Amino acid sequence: MSFRTRRVLFMAPFYTIFQFFLLKYLFLLVGGLNDMSLVVLAIIIGLLHVVPMLFETKKSRKITRFLQTIDGVWMWASVIFLIDIIAIYLVGIFVVLPRPIILILLAIVPILGVYNYYKAHKLVINERVLKLENLTHEINIVHLSDVHFGSVRHKQIIRQITDKLKELEKTCDVVIISGDLADGSSVVEEHDFDALKEVNMPIIFTPGNHDFYPGIENVVKACRNAGIIVLDNGRFEFKNLNIYGLTFSFDEIEMPTLDEIKEVLNPDLINIINYHVPYYWEEFSSLGFDIQLSGHTHGGQFYPAVNFANRLFEYNKGLFKNRFGKYLHVTTGVGSMDTPMRWGTDSELVVLKLIK
Repeated sequence: MSFRTRRVLFMAPFYTIFQFFLLKYLFLLVGGLNDMSLVVLAIIIGLLHVVPMLFETKKSRKITRFLQTIDGVWMWASVIFLIDIIAIYLVGIFVVLPRPIILILLAIVPILGVYNYYKAHKLVINERVLKLENLTHEINIVHLSDVHFGSVRHKQIIRQITDKLKELEKTCDVVIISGDLADGSSVVEEHDFDALKEVNMPIIFTPGNHDFYPGIENVVKACRNAGIIVLDNGRFEFKNLNIYGLTFSFDEIEMPTLDEIKEVLNPDLINIINYHVPYYWEEFSSLGFDIQLSGHTHGGQFYPAVNFANRLFEYNKGLFKNRFGKYLHVTTGVGSMDTPMRWGTDSELVVLKLIK
C-alpha cells in the first residue's frame, strides 16, 4: 500500500466529519436538512473519497476515474465553501445579510469552479531567458514537472503534452521533466506514456516523491517503453549541457552526498541539476551547477493556497538568479494534485532560452 493510499485512508474519518459540519452550516444558510440526512450525505462523500482510489491502485477504469474527478472537484469546492461560509458568518455579526445576497455569495463557488477547472486543463507555453557567460552556443530547453498522471488526469494529459511538445520541436532541443510524472492515485502500466514516442527531441526524466507511490519500477518501465531517458542519480551529456538528475524520494532511497554530486560536474559544459524540489539551490550553486530545475510546489495551485505556498517555500515559482549568475527555475507544473483545479497559476510548459 502506497504512502498516498495510507494517507487518504488515515484521513478519511476526519474528512467525513469535516464534511458533516461543512454541510450542516451550508444547509443552514440555504435551507436545512436534518442531521440524519447530513450524516448519510457525509458518509457517501467520505466513501467517494476512498473507494474509487482503492480500485484505481489495482486497475484504472473510466468509472472510477470519473468518480475520483468528482471527488477532486468537491474537495476544492469544500475549501472555497468553507471560506465563503466563514466570511458570511463574520459579516453577519455586524449586519444582517438578506437571503438573496447569501445565495449570490454561495453561487460564486460553482462559477469559480468552472474557471478553475478550465484553467487546470489549459496547457500554456511560457518562456524565460537565462544569460550564461560560459555558453558556447544557444540552446532551448523545455522544462516541465508535476504531470501527476493518475486517476484524475490520465492518458489525456500525456496526449496533451505530446501535442504541445511536437509544436516546439522546430525551436527547442531537449525536454527535461523534474519529477512527479506519476501521481500515485492509479496504477501505471507499461504503455501509458507511449504517446511521447512521437516527440523528436530527447526527453529526460528524474523521479520525484509521487513517482514512488505507484511503484517506481512501474514508472521507469513506462518511461523506457516511451523512449524517455531516466536519470536516477545519473547524468547525461547533450550538446553543451551536462545534465545531472538527482532523485527526490522522501527517503525511499538514500540521497548522494554533496561530495558525490560534485564528481558529476563537467567544467567545460553548462551544468544542470534536475531536482524535483526547490531546495539546496545555494549548496548546488556553490558546487558549480549553473542551473537548477525544480517543481513540486505547483505554485500553490489555487488561491488561497498560493498565498500559503509563497510563505512556505522560499522559491515557490518562477525564475531566480543569484549574485554568482546561477539560476533556479521552479515551474508550476503541468497537472494537478488531488483536485483538478487551478487559480492564479498556469498549467505550463516553460521554454528556457539559454543565451550568451
